[in-house]
Amino acid sequence: MKTRTTLYRDGAWVESTSTAVIEVENPTTEEVLGTVPAGTAGDVDAAVAAARAAFPAWSQTSAGERAQVLRRVRDGLAKRQDDVAETISTEMGCPLRIATKIQAALPQTVLGAYADMVESYEFDSRVGNTIVAREPAGVVGAITPWNYPLHQITCKIAPALAAGCTVVLKPSEIAPFVAYLLFDVLHEAGLPKGVVNLVTGDGPTVGEALAGHSGIDAISFTGSVRAAPGSPRSRPATSPAPRSSSAASRPTSCSPTPTSPPR
Repeated sequence: MKTRTTLYRDGAWVESTSTAVIEVENPTTEEVLGTVPAGTAGDVDAAVAAARAAFPAWSQTSAGERAQVLRRVRDGLAKRQDDVAETISTEMGCPLRIATKIQAALPQTVLGAYADMVESYEFDSRVGNTIVAREPAGVVGAITPWNYPLHQITCKIAPALAAGCTVVLKPSEIAPFVAYLLFDVLHEAGLPKGVVNLVTGDGPTVGEALAGHSGIDAISFTGSVRAAPGSPRSRPATSPAPRSSSAASRPTSCSPTPTSPPR
């Protein structure tokens, strides 16, 4: 059993405010692989608070520092590639060969690419007598799908961290275990407390709380409206909401938008 009993918040593994759990099945055998916490809106509140507290310091780190962190995460995933591939194969049904060569390998490429990009990015540009400064958006909420569970996470977390943003992640409840492997690596990479946070749960509970949270500055989700019921795409036009980026409306989910590196 791959049971995980905690969430990741403010640099530590912590208990959920609820004792409820979500069973994760192997789609090939239909056997239960294990369980993860069924997070709550209270868990989202605490994670967002941690991310907001961490943002001022993280946003002022240098591009070189952030690039080093991304490369440490990339290298950590490379060391665990077999474990990552096996986890993805069992929780979402991908053949092990493909999981190893694509599902476990591609996220390493994404992390390395953003590490290289942030070191060469033109943070400031001059337009006539005006300096245009690109600054981090703030706290990013990330909601990811089951079919590329690690790749889609890195496509959201890597540009956000490169830009100087902090992150609260809700992975798919269908394939959440590989997110835990990533957060083990993120913890070992030495990120400051609160820069990355993990809340597992379903879309109508955790997804909605995250997408509609007043402390979230930008939301990026891949999936149907059920994944993020509180997102701008599912709100009345008059309802205030954070900026959104969805694979349904943006074909390149690896785009560094909505964040850009600060000076």
